Amino acid sequence: MPPEGLPRPEEAWSGAVADTPDSTMAVAERTLAFEGRVWSVVRDYVRIGESDSVRDVVIHPGAVAVIAVDHDDRILLIRQYRHPVAMYLFEPPAGLLDVAGEPPLVTAQRELAEEAGVQADTWHTLVDLFNSPGGSSEAIRVYLANDLTTLPDGRSHTGEAEEAHLPQAWVPLDDAVEMVLSGAIGSPSGVAGILALDAIRRRNGQGLRSAQAPWEPRAWLVSQQRVR
Repeated sequence: MPPEGLPRPEEAWSGAVADTPDSTMAVAERTLAFEGRVWSVVRDYVRIGESDSVRDVVIHPGAVAVIAVDHDDRILLIRQYRHPVAMYLFEPPAGLLDVAGEPPLVTAQRELAEEAGVQADTWHTLVDLFNSPGGSSEAIRVYLANDLTTLPDGRSHTGEAEEAHLPQAWVPLDDAVEMVLSGAIGSPSGVAGILALDAIRRRNGQGLRSAQAPWEPRAWLVSQQRVR
């Protein structure tokens, strides 16, 4: 039960608790504030409720990530420098959805091979999330990859800068959960993917989706011109 007196009657929600698209917040005007190599920033003039508002929005291509689990129930994390936070982060293999027409699952399979030199025979959809919906349209799908094998030649060293050197750590799931809860690792795909996998395990696999499961929030973003 909520605290006494809360919520106020006018703020009590009686519908289904699920994210839902809304096309009523019409954008009266959109201007391009910045166009970068990976994403753009647009300025939207939009009517929200009774207010005329201005919102700067990062238009992002979206991304995928992979929680790869080996036969010893260890999760693959790679150490990569992230310049915006000036830190090395331990993250699952991941990549942008920046190849036109490439299905997200194919992107995930390619990134796992390119960043880790690993392929998987079994794939599922683990969890979907918005990285920072207060300011960015970035949507991320995290896949679960099982039945792993190493590529004969390992990963192809085609990356540069942050991707030139990607050390690997194989971490038991229970240890990975503790790393998330202690704040030792904080990448959004890592936090969401690790905790989602732990929840799936506790539910004996219930809730694990097909690798081809519809990704309706991303389809909505595409339809609303919110994908770069």
